[in-house]
Amino acid sequence: MSLAPRLDLRQSQSLVMTPQLQQAIKLLALSNLEIETFIAEELEKNPLLEATPGDGERDAAPEPDFDAAAEADFAADHDEAPAPADASDLLTGTAAAADEAALDVDFTAETFHHDSAADSIGGLDGGLGMAGTGGGGSEDGPDFENFGSADISLADHLMAQAGTSVDGADLFIAAHMIDQIDETGYLTVPLLEIANRLNVPLARVEQVLGVIQTFDPTGVGARSLSECLALQAKEADRYDPCMARLLDNLDLLARGELARLKRICGVDDEDLADMIRELRAYDPKPGCRYGGEPVPAIVPDIFVARRGNGWAVEINAATLPRLLVNRAYYVELSTGRQDKGGKAWLSDMLASANWLVKALDQRQRTIIKVASEIVKQQEAFFLHGVAHLKPMTLRQVAEAIEMHESTVSRVTSNKYLSCARGVFELKYFFTSAIQSSEGGDAVSAQAVKSAIRTLIQAEDPKAILSDDTLVELLNAKGFDIARRTVAKYRESMGIGSSVQRRRQKALEGVG
Repeated sequence: MSLAPRLDLRQSQSLVMTPQLQQAIKLLALSNLEIETFIAEELEKNPLLEATPGDGERDAAPEPDFDAAAEADFAADHDEAPAPADASDLLTGTAAAADEAALDVDFTAETFHHDSAADSIGGLDGGLGMAGTGGGGSEDGPDFENFGSADISLADHLMAQAGTSVDGADLFIAAHMIDQIDETGYLTVPLLEIANRLNVPLARVEQVLGVIQTFDPTGVGARSLSECLALQAKEADRYDPCMARLLDNLDLLARGELARLKRICGVDDEDLADMIRELRAYDPKPGCRYGGEPVPAIVPDIFVARRGNGWAVEINAATLPRLLVNRAYYVELSTGRQDKGGKAWLSDMLASANWLVKALDQRQRTIIKVASEIVKQQEAFFLHGVAHLKPMTLRQVAEAIEMHESTVSRVTSNKYLSCARGVFELKYFFTSAIQSSEGGDAVSAQAVKSAIRTLIQAEDPKAILSDDTLVELLNAKGFDIARRTVAKYRESMGIGSSVQRRRQKALEGVG
């Protein structure tokens, strides 16, 4: 064998992850709101891109129907080529003839695929009649009463009161203590530490704390739950020796040791019930009324509605501005005098703009295809509820639509579906299987959780169901499930054990 150097030619195929391809794959995992942010950034970088509102008057696309051909995308307006095998193939068909495509895209024509009626009819739900489910406006326009100014923070609320109650050095001490009060209204630092830190007598710190504890909301500045409730009891003029003993023994109340509490407090059943009822009216976290941003409502990415014997599936177009390539501006720039670098930059901007418009269109088609297959396989859920949710995996959907499993995983991440039964994350429909004890079809884990919740909600307070009893009742319903699985599902739903529920029922009976 010769050891001399030589040159060989070899042919091989490999997947090259170009920046555009990597970004296209990333787009699949983004929600509509994240896509909106991404588009805003691209509009700033690329002068050839412009966004147009999605409320133009266009002809509505045909409504999808499950009675159509098996492999058809039942939100499509025309035939499609088979989907690529994995995420890397999502844009292989879009790069061709890019220079031949019109720069100013007419969305009413067939240049791009119309995913659904939302592509032709403006509005949040594209004519599906589901505007109420997505938090959109009404026929008279948006409800501006729902848009409120940001709530004042707890610290600002307390400082405003401190400014009218104390002054001088005491105001400085109060400001430092207010900084140590958490969002629930509790003082989190010992008074001795505050006194040493500010180099002031402990008695003075205690005096300032006493002033803070008179502020609104009642109970703020407390150092423990019992002190917080005691402050509220004093405000309501209900703090007597019996209530004080009860607040000193809240651990007994939590364990449901009512007989022992009666002996400690020196009261009968009626008085104890009245005291517990009084405690329930107090707020254990008074600071939560202030500060913090309101929890934003979930904005669905996909709408599903019943249409005749089938279903209509569409993208929420209200959160997706339409992108166009500004042909007039491109012509104006390309005909002007420019150097070689300017021409290269303009060419790059044009290619980037064309690619992004096509990539976003491909993303919507992929989402519609995946969502349509989910609705098709979980039709029983949309018709009859969670008890009829079927076991389903990413691979099942991927094989049905001839896509890679990773593509389906990206599409179902961080996206929500709105239907007549509520708003659900797409991942919700993918659940593990529980075998039937009667040898029938396997059932979804979500269906089992629903059955467990129903049984516990209907249990007799005098006959709390143990996990073993739940297993027997579930087996009678046809669910072949182990006790440890029942306990795991129960805990995941935030439902306590039989002992905890028995104690809670006893307290509710007393109250």
